[in-house]
Amino acid sequence: MASVFSACSGSAFLFHSRSFFPFAAKGPLLHLKRPLSANCVASLRTEISVPPAVDTFWQWLKEEGVVSGKTPVKPGVVPEGLGLVALKDISRNEVVLQVPKRLWINPDAVAASEIGKVCSGLKPWLAVALFLIRERSRGDSLWKHYFSILPRETDSTIYWSEEELKELQGTQLLNTTLSVKEYVESEFRRLEEEIILPNKKLFPSPITLDDFFWAFGILRSRAFSRLRNENLVVIPLADLINHSARVTTEDHAYEIKGAAGLFSWDYLFSLRSPLSLKAGDQVYIQYDLNKSNAELALDYGFIEPNADRNAYTLTLQISESDPFFDDKLDIAESSGFGEKAYFDIFHNRPLPPGLLPYLRLVALGGTDAFLLESIFRNSIWGHLELPVSRDNEELICRVVRETCKTALAGYHTTIEEDQKLKEAKLDSRLAIAVGIREGEKKLLQQIDEIFKEKELELDQLEYYQERRLKDLGLCGENGDILGDLGNSSRKQKQLHPLRTRFCLHFQRPRKHKLLVNHKGKSSTTNPCHAFT
Repeated sequence: MASVFSACSGSAFLFHSRSFFPFAAKGPLLHLKRPLSANCVASLRTEISVPPAVDTFWQWLKEEGVVSGKTPVKPGVVPEGLGLVALKDISRNEVVLQVPKRLWINPDAVAASEIGKVCSGLKPWLAVALFLIRERSRGDSLWKHYFSILPRETDSTIYWSEEELKELQGTQLLNTTLSVKEYVESEFRRLEEEIILPNKKLFPSPITLDDFFWAFGILRSRAFSRLRNENLVVIPLADLINHSARVTTEDHAYEIKGAAGLFSWDYLFSLRSPLSLKAGDQVYIQYDLNKSNAELALDYGFIEPNADRNAYTLTLQISESDPFFDDKLDIAESSGFGEKAYFDIFHNRPLPPGLLPYLRLVALGGTDAFLLESIFRNSIWGHLELPVSRDNEELICRVVRETCKTALAGYHTTIEEDQKLKEAKLDSRLAIAVGIREGEKKLLQQIDEIFKEKELELDQLEYYQERRLKDLGLCGENGDILGDLGNSSRKQKQLHPLRTRFCLHFQRPRKHKLLVNHKGKSSTTNPCHAFT
């Protein structure tokens, strides 16, 4: 067999982080370049005055009827930058704010604006991004006081300098970050050519790539997408709420019909506190229980110290040069996979379902190739759930371990060096880089250890041939295969030839599909709501 395991940083597989191009909407970006304390629901007893722009923003909300003297929260300076602070004791699940739909920034707002017609054929996120940029430049924008409190950038890795990105050398996050940046730039160049330059009257102020990255970052981090019929919506005031690991539920955002002013009714975004709070406490939500630290760093610019947030993505691929490519692809697709399959490995968790069967399928060949015959098509995945042959099992163990060692060699520091660095007070971006690369290396060691243990068990495993002969009653009392079959089964077979391709750079994950991280999302991390 001449099966090719497409490899990156190793010989059998593509090791990289799946890119969720480019969205996953969710909670607000942090407003200061400081790491989030994952364990704190801080009590802010000593009041710190907010910037004048925040006072002006609050006054605008009052004039719009969004807040009043009865509103239980208010923007405040918090360890993360800006956040929402309780003005009184708040019960769990108590409503802390409501924002009417007329103040939401979403595709409907774009459609109703002067640029609605030229943006009608765009993907929603692109239309909203252009709308954000244009409104920010207008002195008479309804949202001008909101734009004045938004950050220019955060610690999201999309804003890191080349020097700062060097600290991510060897990581999957680096590859994902560069891929996202490349994608965003390509989208901007296309918009510039097709929409912006041909419509200078609608876009009188120059729009730069930096402007577009600003809008992208705002949407990637601040948009909500859990509301009815709303896959992308930015909600002033609500997006100031920060994240805490102490919050373990994502059920906090609702869309309701209610009073939106003295004599008007509208849809309202309603936000509840997931925790009981005392006056002076900061109000938190959970951005996403399923996001890895790499995703948190990319989307929001922070990581959690919790090792369970660390993840490593193993990407397997059926090579087009494999002589059994068509059969293997058919089997993979009938089992819910494809030519490429992505498996997220998390700290101290079992291997994800489907990983070992897919590995065995990719490695299948030689005398095991009979399992690819159509007669086995309805049952082969069940056979792949268990070891197929010693050669097949040994091959996947060897290649995975080689890939882990190659990937580990791609980092410029050791785990011990990273741990030593963490003892000092680090710049927030360096702290993210150190945490990410330490977590990835520990996971690579974890993966290597799993397959090392499997290698040690190769002689004790029961393979397809033995299982089949037992089913036919052709095994002795001690499990020995009877007659000449026993001799033939013990013959040492040569390992199938393996052609490998080594890449120094992590390959781009999947197609560019816009996904949104959403504050209070209803889907899991990877199958986020897509922007179509």
